[in-house]
Amino acid sequence: MADIHSKETRSYNMSRIRNKDTKPETMVRKYLFSKGLRFRKNDKRYPGHPDILLPKYKAAVFINGCLWHCHEGCPDFVLPKSNQDYWVPKLEKNRRRDEENYAALREDGWNVFIVWECELKKDTKAERLEQLYLEITKQFVGFFRNPIQYQFNLRR
Repeated sequence: MADIHSKETRSYNMSRIRNKDTKPETMVRKYLFSKGLRFRKNDKRYPGHPDILLPKYKAAVFINGCLWHCHEGCPDFVLPKSNQDYWVPKLEKNRRRDEENYAALREDGWNVFIVWECELKKDTKAERLEQLYLEITKQFVGFFRNPIQYQFNLRR
């Protein structure tokens, strides 16, 4: 099937696809911020430029689109049928690069979390965001096991 757009129109449309500050990223950031977490966005000092970086928790969060990052088993990931000589190597290269970036971050002691675009749909969004928050903060739960022990004595 031929493309319904001219080459110039298709090029313009593809140039409008953003690689940061996407709706899924904004949604996750707003949720984590509302829970009191503070973070850096797209920090270029780290492999893969994590979408959200939480230094306090040593956590890197990537919000991945199902097509661009080859989400296997996802109904939203459908390999393009036209121009497969271009798409198959490109998407495979994306997947390999992602794995290398995740491995590099883990070697440096970072916890890597991946949120897929399909997990942020209406029916699963609240559950997935809560799960992400708990995964990020779980290592600090129980740090203050006995709150009385850590209260300050304000009486003189």
